[in-house]
Amino acid sequence: MVRFLLLFLILYFTQPSFGQQEEKKIFFSEVLSQHLPNYEKKAKKAYALRDYNLGRELFDSLVKFELNESYMDNFKFNQLNSKEITFYDFKKPVYLITYSSWCVASEGEIPALNQLASKYHDKIDFVILFWDDKRTTRQMAKAYNENIKILYVDEMQNNGSYVISQLKHSLGLPTTFLIDGNKKILDIRRGVTHSFGKSFEESFDLNYNSIYDGIANQLLGEENNYAGRQTAALN
Repeated sequence: MVRFLLLFLILYFTQPSFGQQEEKKIFFSEVLSQHLPNYEKKAKKAYALRDYNLGRELFDSLVKFELNESYMDNFKFNQLNSKEITFYDFKKPVYLITYSSWCVASEGEIPALNQLASKYHDKIDFVILFWDDKRTTRQMAKAYNENIKILYVDEMQNNGSYVISQLKHSLGLPTTFLIDGNKKILDIRRGVTHSFGKSFEESFDLNYNSIYDGIANQLLGEENNYAGRQTAALN
């Protein structure tokens, strides 16, 4: 009896309680609904006054203190083969860009993404989500290589209102989500912007280094040890 009681006490005090065994997941949609109204109110005022620095600070603060560490919802998307896919069908860390055909990519953006996707597709799922119809998305998809998954949501069909309200009409376009294999959001970033006067090589390097920074430091956890945004080698 004494041995049984001793064994029970050891097991009781060495095992975590049921409440500690599994982290309670807080989803992106929940956090966004709580904090988006206040963010939008302040951001609209900042941009109306053309205070772009404040606008960027508000976005960065929303991401860093509220949205990061939440879990992406299991949204549904359309594939170009007409089959539906859910976000949780992706098992690797995800580099997700939300886009639209009216967004004008900088000259080096797509080539940089294509090169990095070719290098890291075995470790990361690269996903481009277009807010367009199937025909337009198919045309846009031609610019990306086979290592990038192209998805779309057609707002005119009115069958994806939930995902549209959460991902499209909340943070603007284009927006990049860095998400680990458990679907936890590690960071959310705006795309690289630069003046139109830059050469292709300069544009490529800016985009390559920005994308690589997210891949290495967030999705793979590698040391990003290239000094001073080292220039990427073009193939």
